[in-house]
Amino acid sequence: MSAEGGTKAIVAALAANLGIAVSKFVAFVFTGSSSMLAESIHSVADSGNQGLLLIGRKRSERTRTPQHPFGYGRERYFYAFVVAVVLFTVGAAFSLYEGIHKISDPHEVESPGWAFGVLIAAIVMETFSFRTAIVESNRIRGDKSWWQFIRRAKAPELPVVLLEDLGALVGLILALFGVTMAVVTHDGVWDGIGTVSIGVLLAVIAIVLAVETKSLLIGEGADPEVEQRILEALESVDEVDHVMHIRTQFIGPEEMLIAAKIAVNHDDTAAEVARGIDAAEAKVRAQFPEARLIYLEPALDEADRKNAAETSPSA
Repeated sequence: MSAEGGTKAIVAALAANLGIAVSKFVAFVFTGSSSMLAESIHSVADSGNQGLLLIGRKRSERTRTPQHPFGYGRERYFYAFVVAVVLFTVGAAFSLYEGIHKISDPHEVESPGWAFGVLIAAIVMETFSFRTAIVESNRIRGDKSWWQFIRRAKAPELPVVLLEDLGALVGLILALFGVTMAVVTHDGVWDGIGTVSIGVLLAVIAIVLAVETKSLLIGEGADPEVEQRILEALESVDEVDHVMHIRTQFIGPEEMLIAAKIAVNHDDTAAEVARGIDAAEAKVRAQFPEARLIYLEPALDEADRKNAAETSPSA
């Protein structure tokens, strides 16, 4: 994922959410709608979340230290996980509480024109933010489906912004539905139902984000097809007979660790083995620039060990 693309999507979402949050709070003051209040808190939480993503990106750029020899790339995963927690506790929990309260003690929506005007304006602004996230994601998504992209992306920012923007758009539609029904029927219960629906939606999105970012945080390896291409690159070197086993892990969105034990010919000299290791590393890095840490351990497989033992002078 390009840093520029991810930052552009985050900034677009931040600008949209700040404007939307202010307009929603104004509408809530005039209407007393719980859906508007829930959406206001949702936009404030989203704005804070975009700020957290920018902080995580900035902190991940720090140089490695003796205490953190592999650097700080995983800070981006940590802050993305915090975003999921904030979305669940602040957005979902508050919306559910406010919606249940409104259902148990309903009130008619006052000055509905404010609510309709703000919600329609918010949908327009949120659509702009969502479109930006889609355009930036399409640059790197390739032929993956959207669900595969969210599940398999190693950089957390674009999937987070995509799901947040999608949730915001659907939430605005739910709020518009709740307010409309409350005005048409003169029954404030509909406003509460819209608010509860927003809470459930945010909870589902927060859980999906938490699951995906937790997987990145504890360490994900390369996708199977990528690992296969790494194997092929290693085994294309003459000095490498075959790869005995391999482990990969992303220690940051743009930094992959590769550790492998490679079988070499028992009669190769140390210089030949070292030359082969250098060539194998160069081939892998040529295809995968994110493979910044490669550790290759030369070894003899069982058959070569037996041959070496049988041909040794002491045998």
